[in-house]
Amino acid sequence: MSQAPHSSVTELPSVTLKPHGEKRLGRGHPWVYSNEVEMDAAAKAVPPGGLVRLCDRKGRYQATAFFNRHPLIAARALSRDEAQPIDKDFLAQRLRRALAIRERLIGVPYYRLVHAEADGLPGVVIDRFGAALCLQVNTAGMELLTPLLLEALNDVVAPETIVLRNDGGVRKLEQLDEYVEVVQGSLDGPLPLEENGARFFADLAGGQKTGWFYDQRDNRAWAARLAKDARVLDCYAFAGGFTVQAALAGASEVVSVDRSQGALDLSAQAAEANGVSERCRFVKAEVFQELQRQARAGERYGLVIVDPPAFVKTKKDLAQGLKGYRKMVRLAAPLVAEGGYLLAASCSHHADLESFAEQVKRGLMDAGRSGRILRTSGAAPDHPVHPALPESAYLKAQILALD
Repeated sequence: MSQAPHSSVTELPSVTLKPHGEKRLGRGHPWVYSNEVEMDAAAKAVPPGGLVRLCDRKGRYQATAFFNRHPLIAARALSRDEAQPIDKDFLAQRLRRALAIRERLIGVPYYRLVHAEADGLPGVVIDRFGAALCLQVNTAGMELLTPLLLEALNDVVAPETIVLRNDGGVRKLEQLDEYVEVVQGSLDGPLPLEENGARFFADLAGGQKTGWFYDQRDNRAWAARLAKDARVLDCYAFAGGFTVQAALAGASEVVSVDRSQGALDLSAQAAEANGVSERCRFVKAEVFQELQRQARAGERYGLVIVDPPAFVKTKKDLAQGLKGYRKMVRLAAPLVAEGGYLLAASCSHHADLESFAEQVKRGLMDAGRSGRILRTSGAAPDHPVHPALPESAYLKAQILALD
């Protein structure tokens, strides 16, 4: 892993913006697309992920950015200050700001520490598990800066363990290899974490993404308020976030469904650690098939939760993915008892809130159910949104009371 140049910005190569790219950047958007830059000899000479000066057609500085001519997103802005070098101090400054926000909002050291562009560090997410950090680096620029980022993390957070979960498919777009590596300390099995006063376990090396989804923290707390004395069905349960918190809130029974035995094992471990095992049941199954099976069996629940992985992974998947959300609600709604509640979520950033809400409505109509929306929400505040980048507001959740 070679290190990106981080000397004076004036010494960096310049990449010229086309008018529409200049306009996008001027509106505060942190991305520049490949058709918005002049792909001249100077641009083609920049190694993937190299730092550049983005300039207008008259050569005037606009921003310092990572540049990679291969993917659709060619440039990602880091700074609008020409006097600001991109070095360890720059990274540490961004980390300190991110850390201060999380310490104020969350209070315990279990959260998303860095949420990519929204925290001023494009292409990297960092989740904290007490003394351990799990990083996902998804761009060539941040890959080059990873050695400096690790130094800055040690200065600001001083973790015992750092895991690089660089195995996401999005890295292929940046022509990066996929790998998982413990680069500091050691990792011996799943790590404990705390959320809303409950204890869970995250598999940093082998679980989905970074091993836990902190983004649903607030929605789990809200759903738990509806679980007292109710039967609860938690679909796509992963490592038990909704399941255990519903049981702790007084659910009479929680049925936890996931197709991953590893995820269900972590969920069962969390149920045991929180003393609610006797009220939790774990089912390994494909969710749509299980919803249909339970409907035929006449099962009913006071609260049904459907929180799937992304159905819309790319723009070309949008139409089919939206149909998936409609079908999901159509299959889940019949299992909600009269006067019960439904939580439906989507983590597909290509499906905006309006489109998702429309599919929830249509799914309810297909199922012959009516009700009212009690809450429409996004991710917890340790997943901030960049004001000019709606893609960073990827999570959508609706909680409905059904008649």
